[in-house]
Amino acid sequence: MNTNKPGLMRMIRAPFLSSIISPLIIGTLLGAYINGSLDILNFILVFVMGICLHIATNVYNDIYDTLQGTDKINVNRNEFSGGSGVLIDYPDLLPSMQRIARIALIGALITTLLLMTRLETNLKIVLALLYLFSAFFSKYYTAAPVKLAYRGLGEFFVWFAFGPMAILVAAVSQNVGFKPLIIAAMPITGISTLSILLIGQMIDLDADKATGKWGIAARISNKAAAILYCIVQTILFLNVIVVAWYYMGNGWALLLSLIPYILLAPRIFMIVLKEHDNAELLKKAAGMNVQLHLLFSVLCIVGMIVTLLVN
Repeated sequence: MNTNKPGLMRMIRAPFLSSIISPLIIGTLLGAYINGSLDILNFILVFVMGICLHIATNVYNDIYDTLQGTDKINVNRNEFSGGSGVLIDYPDLLPSMQRIARIALIGALITTLLLMTRLETNLKIVLALLYLFSAFFSKYYTAAPVKLAYRGLGEFFVWFAFGPMAILVAAVSQNVGFKPLIIAAMPITGISTLSILLIGQMIDLDADKATGKWGIAARISNKAAAILYCIVQTILFLNVIVVAWYYMGNGWALLLSLIPYILLAPRIFMIVLKEHDNAELLKKAAGMNVQLHLLFSVLCIVGMIVTLLVN
C-alpha cells in the first residue's frame, strides 16, 4: 500500500468546488442587482455555507461510491469522473473522510444560523429549508437507503442543487427571494454542472451498470445521453440570452459568457455524438467540457459585475 497519504485538497476534490462557487457569486450579484447594493458579510457567510455543503457532498459521494463498489471496478476513472479514488488507494482513511464530511456539515450549519440572524423574517424559513435539503442531498445522493444517484434521480438533483437551490440561497443572503430575475436565472449554473455529470456517466457506463447506479447513460444508452448533453447545453445558451436581454435590460455584458460556447461547444458536440462509446475520446471531451464550464462561469461573473457597474 502507498504510504504517501493524499492531501486535504484531493480528499475534498477541491477543483470541483468551482461548481458551487459560480452560482453563489452569480446569485449574490443578481440579488445585489435587484437591491441596488451588496451585503458583503452576508455574501461571506453564504459562501462559506455553500463551500462546506459541497465539500460534504464530494466526500460522502467518494465514501459511498467506494463502499458500494462503483469506484472500485471503474477502469476508466479519470480526473473528470469516477471519483477521487482516495479510499481505493488508502482504505484506512475512511474515518478521516467521514470526519471531514461531518465537520463540513457542522460548519455549514453554523454559518446558516449566523446568516439567519441577518435576514428578513420571511426569508429565514427559506434559508433553513435550503440548508436541510442540501445537507440531506450531500449524504443521500449516494448513501443508502435513499441513494438518489442509484435510483435514476441523480441528474435532476445535481441540476437542482447547483442551479435553483444555489442561486436562490445566494439571492436570499442579499434578502431577495423569488423575484422574476432570480427564477429566470435559476437553471443556468445547474445545467453547466449537469453537463459535467452527463459526460462523466458516459465514461463510467460499465461500472455504473455493474453496480446498479442508474444514471441517464445507463438507462437510455450513451448515444441518447450524448443527444441529451447537446440539448441541455443549447438550453443553457438560450437561457443566458433570455436573462440578459429580457430580464436585465442592459445585461449585454452577460453575453460575453457565451463566447466559450461558440468556441468549444461544437467540438465537444462532435466528439460526444460520434464517439459516444469511446471512453478515451470521451475523456478528452470531458476535459474540454470542464474548460467550457470554468470559462463560462468566470465570464458570467465578469458580465454580472459589468452589468452592476453600468446600472
